[in-house]
Amino acid sequence: MGTAARFLHSPAHPLPTLPRTRLRPPASLLSSFALPSRALLLHPNSTHLFFPIKSSTKLSLRPNHKHLTPIQASSQSQFHSSPEPRTLPKPFFFLPLPAIDLSGITPLTVCKWSAVIAVALAAAKQTAALLLDPFFWTYFSIAWVFWPWLLAILLAAYGLYSFCRHSLGCSTLVEQLAIVTSTVAWLTLVPPAHFNGFLEGWPIAIFFIYYYFFFFESSVRKRLYGDLYPRPHDSKWDVGLPRAAQIGFAVFVFIGHWLAAYEGPELHLISGGWANAVTWLLVAMTLFMRYHSVLYLAKYSEKVVVPTAVVQFGPYRWVRHPIYASTMLLFALHCITLRAPLSLAYLVAVCLFYYGQKAELEEALMVETFGETYTEYMKKVRYRLIPLLY
Repeated sequence: MGTAARFLHSPAHPLPTLPRTRLRPPASLLSSFALPSRALLLHPNSTHLFFPIKSSTKLSLRPNHKHLTPIQASSQSQFHSSPEPRTLPKPFFFLPLPAIDLSGITPLTVCKWSAVIAVALAAAKQTAALLLDPFFWTYFSIAWVFWPWLLAILLAAYGLYSFCRHSLGCSTLVEQLAIVTSTVAWLTLVPPAHFNGFLEGWPIAIFFIYYYFFFFESSVRKRLYGDLYPRPHDSKWDVGLPRAAQIGFAVFVFIGHWLAAYEGPELHLISGGWANAVTWLLVAMTLFMRYHSVLYLAKYSEKVVVPTAVVQFGPYRWVRHPIYASTMLLFALHCITLRAPLSLAYLVAVCLFYYGQKAELEEALMVETFGETYTEYMKKVRYRLIPLLY
């Protein structure tokens, strides 16, 4: 109505012929039957133009006059209130380039990223040169195909992590299995694979023998208590050498296994068949000695390792410490199968020194606990670790 009133007050001149443009006001305006004093401006590319009209604006109806009033500064601010973001040209729209704040870059940051880029380029260059070298594919690729070093290193790392959790008493069954698996692998598989480039024959068999051997006591503990955790008991039975001696023994045993793999011939030169009949007999003797030693100790003990009586059955009729003797025999088997006599003498000497001192401490405790009964047993079974020798 206000627009109609403004047209009524304008001078009476004949109306010019205007281009026919279809105006489509908003539905909300149609519903009120009145046009607002200021219409909305649409996008410049739109065909429906609504322009602002102030009440004080006087329209001229001359034929050559433009009927669109200029857009005021306030109206232009509706489109240009904020600058348009600067973007890359169209051919680079597909590149996800992040925004980089150049004000936060320091010389130290430049040096760090330069070092990272340099190391990455050097590693890529060395890798490409290695993969394109026919000497690598002819000889050294066997070591990567048959013995994955990366898997061995990851297994060792997880074994150390599991051992730390086990020392805190919060390891799971899988983590306890990982401790045994990683230890046995680095004793029996990694050394011959390192010196031969591949695995075959006895090292693979020794791996499973070691694995089965060290689970006898764990299987008994699992059967008795439902888990593998040691139970609390009188601390006087925690007989052992100082921590430095224990760590030294573990290191010496580890070195002995690697020396055996270094001393022995190449794996494909080790004879098989009936030549190993005596070795298999020693394997059976080792496993049966370990199994029956743990079994009889569990029958006459509390918490598996705390004896309640003097055990005089099974392997205890031959040596007073058959569990230690079986472990020493197992290490000797590793050297025998790899044909390493010097390493065999080295490991036997290490075991005799360590287990001999530990056996003395345990025997003193047994004499204190069982008195004459254990003294008579020592007179009956004279040897500690090796029948007829020691």
